[in-house]
Order: sequence, then C-alpha cells, then structure tokens
Amino acid sequence: MKILKENGGRLWALWGLITFIITFAIVFLPSMLAYIIPDPKGTDYFIKLARLWMRVWLFLVGCPLKVKGTENFQKGKTYIVTCNHNSILDPPLSCPFIPGPNKTIAKDSYAKIPLFGWYYARGSVLINRKSEESRKESYDKMQEVLKKGMHMSIYPEGTRNRTSAPLKKFYSGAFHLAEQSQHEIIPAILFNTKKALPFGKPFYLLPKKLEIHFLQPVSVAGKSASELKEEVYGVMERYIITHQ
Repeated sequence: MKILKENGGRLWALWGLITFIITFAIVFLPSMLAYIIPDPKGTDYFIKLARLWMRVWLFLVGCPLKVKGTENFQKGKTYIVTCNHNSILDPPLSCPFIPGPNKTIAKDSYAKIPLFGWYYARGSVLINRKSEESRKESYDKMQEVLKKGMHMSIYPEGTRNRTSAPLKKFYSGAFHLAEQSQHEIIPAILFNTKKALPFGKPFYLLPKKLEIHFLQPVSVAGKSASELKEEVYGVMERYIITHQ
C-alpha cells in the first residue's frame, strides 16, 4: 500500500506539472499585459487573472480551495497580510485570493526562470536575502506598494516550516513595516498545503482539500514592532492549533 501511494503521488505530480505548464502557457501572454497597465490597476488585473488560473489548475489536480474571512478586508483600506508557510504551494494560493491588488515578498532566484520569471516578478517584491542592499531596497519597495493602495503579503517565518510545530519563529520585517506605515495586519492561515506537497518528497503531489482563512485585522496603533510580532504570532499559533 505504501509503494502504491508513493508511486501514485509521483504520477499525480507529473499530471500536476503537465497541467501547470499548459494552463500557464494559456495565461502567460494575457498576464504580461499587466506590465503596461499602471498600478494599482495593473496589479489588480494581474491578480484577478492569477485567481482564475489557480482555480482551474487546483480543480484539475484535485486540490479545491476554500477561502474564508474575506469580509475582514474593509473596502478602501490597505493591509499587511502575514501568512504561515508550509509548502511551495503557499504563494500561488495566498496572493491570488487576497481580496484586491497585492504583492508578495519573494526570492529573486525564481525570477531567473525563463518566461515564468517574468510572470513571477510582476506579482512580487524581489529580495536577495544574502544582500543587505537588496533587503533595504525591498523594504523601500514594500512601502511603495502600500502607498499605492495595494496589500503587501509577507511570510514572517521566512522559509517553509519543516518542523512539527504550528509555526516557526517570526522575523521582524513585516512588523517593522507595520509599525512605520501604520497599516493594520491581517493574519492568514493556509491549511493542508504541507499534506498536498510535503517537504522531503521530491516530485510528489496528493489531491487534498486546501483552505485559506483570513483572520480579523490586528491594530498597530501604539504598538512596537516587537509587540506586534508577539501578538500576531500568538493569534496565528492559537488559530492553527484550534482549527487544524
């Protein structure tokens, strides 16, 4: 039974890769039009197209996505969205389904992939974590994203959580951004992405029901970055433990 599951997971991953490439080829050129549309309208168009693409692809690979809590985004307000990070599935799920135009902080290495890199870069604030200059530039760009009325999506764990704990220790960048910009934080919890695409199993995918829950905004008024980090961590940890 274990061998059948392992082989089935790899065959399903092949199907996932084939359908990903085909559907990406369909949306690629329309998505590139976002480069000539000024923000925030350009990013709004890009996100709506990405949402449609992901809905189709997730259906094809048997991973339907349930989205809860979009009512927590108040119209006309801009938020910093902090997501947990368990799988490489997380960014293509979270960003398209955040209501309204948004960008995510992302590693610049993926932007070097032919064709896909152009798509990836359009929806991201790119960062080279090994470069102090790049980190500073990315912080300035995130502030510009917020000033343009777009949400900023950040993974405060930094890298995927490969532990059995609900969350890894948070980095402080998202919370310094919140303190300085005074934009409220909306915690977001992704469920089952680690089960669908488990770390440590190369080329492996299982059909799973996925969920993303947007929680109530966390006020930043009168709070330091360290206080915000502690509060948001507690909110997200308790929610994961209660609902997983």
